[in-house]
Amino acid sequence: MAEEKGIRLFGFEIKRQKEEDPKKLSSIVPARDDDGAGYVTASGSHYGQYINIDGDDSKDNYQLIMKYRGVSMHPEVDAAIEDITNESISSNEEGQSIHIYMDNLKVSDGIKKQIKDEFDNIISMLGFNELGHDIFRRWYVDGRLYHHLVVNESNLKAGIQEIRPIDSAKIRKVKQVKKKKDPLTNAQVIEKVDEYYIYQDKPQAGASIQQTGSGVKLSLDSVSYVTSGLLDEGRKKVLSYLHKALKPLNQLRMMEDSLVIYRLARAPERRIFYIDVGNLPRGKAEQYMKDIMTRYRNKLVYDSSTGEIKDDRKHQSMLEDFWLPRREGGRGTEISTLPGGENLGQIDDIVYFQKRLYRSLNVPINRLEQEQQFSLGRSTEINRDELKFQKFIGRLRSRFSSLFLDILKVQLQLKGIITEEDWSNMKNDIAVDYIKDNYFTELKEMEILRERIATLDTVNNYVGQYFSQEWVMKNVLQFTDDDIAQVAQQSSDESGDEQQNDEEQ
Repeated sequence: MAEEKGIRLFGFEIKRQKEEDPKKLSSIVPARDDDGAGYVTASGSHYGQYINIDGDDSKDNYQLIMKYRGVSMHPEVDAAIEDITNESISSNEEGQSIHIYMDNLKVSDGIKKQIKDEFDNIISMLGFNELGHDIFRRWYVDGRLYHHLVVNESNLKAGIQEIRPIDSAKIRKVKQVKKKKDPLTNAQVIEKVDEYYIYQDKPQAGASIQQTGSGVKLSLDSVSYVTSGLLDEGRKKVLSYLHKALKPLNQLRMMEDSLVIYRLARAPERRIFYIDVGNLPRGKAEQYMKDIMTRYRNKLVYDSSTGEIKDDRKHQSMLEDFWLPRREGGRGTEISTLPGGENLGQIDDIVYFQKRLYRSLNVPINRLEQEQQFSLGRSTEINRDELKFQKFIGRLRSRFSSLFLDILKVQLQLKGIITEEDWSNMKNDIAVDYIKDNYFTELKEMEILRERIATLDTVNNYVGQYFSQEWVMKNVLQFTDDDIAQVAQQSSDESGDEQQNDEEQ
């Protein structure tokens, strides 16, 4: 366990070989990673100022996460998030969502089996087959995902015993920089960078650890951390995929609110009562008007909380009729009608901002039209937006895979299956394979095969003259050398069986 200034880090640390780390080489600037961890200088306090370094509360992590969660509750945004999550996390008949892919891994079968068993164990501890949708949605909305890896510190070789999710708003990764002066140049050179996590049970927006005094340091190995990969301009803050939707959503909300206000104010048809008050003095004329209004007004209102109907004649709203006095010599008492607003059914501006919102979320516009039915026809009917959406889903899956690989690395090192050096060599050959949408994949493959066969019919007349059979199989049918050998073997076997049957007959 690492101890510093009498304060012990909570959690475990994996013992590593002492070797030169590139991040520890002499430099005046710290290394930048894509984890959005804030660099702080150790001064005055053990923790330093790290949450609100620049004094900009609008960019505070806590406020950002709360804003993202509020945005996700909007109906249009929620529908888009559900589309993205459903496309990203699919299940097969056995309820499995992901598999580990190790075909390119150059290790023994025994090591592969151990890695697969530990991967399945991690999936079980996460409950991903049952809670995969919720875990992915939480990561997509917050832009980051934390898990506490619980172990028996007296027996680290037993591996991870439990994986507990941590609220992203209550924890943040911090990199503490220690500097020293270079005797030759007098420049402040980075001597050491300590990485850890700060956990606050009751975080406050814009408050630092020094102000709250409730932060707990967690060791680097005891926490699994995966981000969206999106950073702000200064590469200090991790952003969510919902960040681009903040402005379009606010604009859409204002347009919808203004539309409702306009409809309420202009839609009803109101009447104008011109009351003849003769030569009555001003005070008596006003009293006469009030008496007439009280006598003829109908002000019955419905109380939704109690279910009662009340007579509320003493209040007058802007949507009620108008009562105007008219002096002697006029046309007497008169009632006219003030028509309601026109063109109230036009919502082109609302539709425009809805489309902008969906574009900011990388969701195809046609999914906004809920009344349109999903077609399981030819894959050629799939437009360019759907293809772009599938590529976006692939990037999300690739980024989200860091969750499983990061935990797997810790588990394999704790149990002594591999070392940190071994993981550095094999991590590029280990991948997470997601279960794809069966309908979409099947239709796409069938359509591709149909087009290849149509092309084969076109060039079949030129086989032997301009093209060889091997060229057609490789370039038209997209066969590999193994596929060609397998087809040749199967054709030979089938020919032998047919000849044998003919001889028997």
